Amino acid sequence: MSHAPASSQSAAWRPDTIVLHAGYDGLQHQRSAAVPIYQTSSFLFENAQHGAELFDLVQEGPVYARTGNPTQVVLEQRIAQLEGGAAALAVASGMAAIDITLATLAQAGDHVILASALYGGTHNLVVHVLQGRGIASTVVARGDSDALRAAITERTKAVFLESVGNPSGEVADIAAIAALAHDHGVAVVVDNTSATPLLIRPLEHGADVVLHSATKYIGGHGAVIGGLIVDGGRFDWNAQTQRYPQLTRPDPAFHHVVFTERYPEAPLLARARTVMLRNAGATLAAHSAFLLLQGLETLALRMERISNNTLAVLDFLQVQPQVARVFHAAVSGHADREQARRYLRGGLIPGLLSFELHGGRAAARQFYDALQLFLRLVNIGDSKSLAAIPAETTHHLLSDAELARVGIAPGLVRLSIGIEHPDDLLADLGQALKQATATSDSSPSSIDGLQEPA
Repeated sequence: MSHAPASSQSAAWRPDTIVLHAGYDGLQHQRSAAVPIYQTSSFLFENAQHGAELFDLVQEGPVYARTGNPTQVVLEQRIAQLEGGAAALAVASGMAAIDITLATLAQAGDHVILASALYGGTHNLVVHVLQGRGIASTVVARGDSDALRAAITERTKAVFLESVGNPSGEVADIAAIAALAHDHGVAVVVDNTSATPLLIRPLEHGADVVLHSATKYIGGHGAVIGGLIVDGGRFDWNAQTQRYPQLTRPDPAFHHVVFTERYPEAPLLARARTVMLRNAGATLAAHSAFLLLQGLETLALRMERISNNTLAVLDFLQVQPQVARVFHAAVSGHADREQARRYLRGGLIPGLLSFELHGGRAAARQFYDALQLFLRLVNIGDSKSLAAIPAETTHHLLSDAELARVGIAPGLVRLSIGIEHPDDLLADLGQALKQATATSDSSPSSIDGLQEPA
């Protein structure tokens, strides 16, 4: 269940090289230069003894594609190395990655804390769906260390946050949250989808588990859905045997294995694969793993272009008379600007931003309908530039109070910046803004918690 460690040479590779070469030796795969698609449901046993030893955990190796195949393994090794983690697991979607991680950590009677404004689907899963499974949750305002400390109980199994908020663009103080959570023996799970490991590596700042919706920037082309879980391999589960018995005591769901003993390098990841994925079946198809590998190869190039384009869009929007507020950590006056400088790597900035127009919801709809180059859809992280109105799409299941708490006004527009020529992006935004006249709207345009640029 564990992956082979990186060679001494590959351990020193930069991200631009890791995305192309890590975890793969073509000489071991019929000399194929490209990672092959292992389109099979099952893998052969050499003989009866071999099959018995695989099932008795005497040997390790692929048995049934529900828990992985060689195409998927290459993707997992590259992501683990990019994030600086011990091991990774690829699953069917980003939501599956969240669900599997929290189900690995928590069960009925347990508790999860949300420590930042989150993507609407994540909020709905944790606050409403997990409640039906008997797992309670508490939403804590970002940066409120007193509230976070007060929310932790003996049944708290995870503090969950996003490194860069969707759609708020806020940058979380991962180190401060992790330090507080660890003081109470609680693991920290960070969704790093919007930042990618090219901008932020949460494990370096104290996170214990990192998640991705690989559908977004890692895939990069809007062509495939997938999710990723990275186990940092640093949390001391054995020091918290009462809080995490599923990892530190024999597990009847998988051969009565004690995961911290059998898989000491990445026990959470091993349980996620052998218990949750094996029994629930949120499997990533081999062809999907192949497509994600193709997208991953250009991640470094795309993030550089996306960052540059985002700067151009931010500069443009801030001087448009129709625009009331722009929300992004790179904007002057944003509360997270200095924090972003501490966390963001390589001089790059996230490609996700949002803004409000004078005229509120009605003006936002006029602007949105007038877009010609930006695609109107709910994905992010595509090579193409995308636009959405969160309150009416990704976050529409949240109540007005919940929308206000996570900083989403009814007329907020979210943009995911792609790799087109910046002049064409600005021209499309400009013509759409001209059609977004200031119209009256009964909904308030200001939401507490969003920072207005200077």
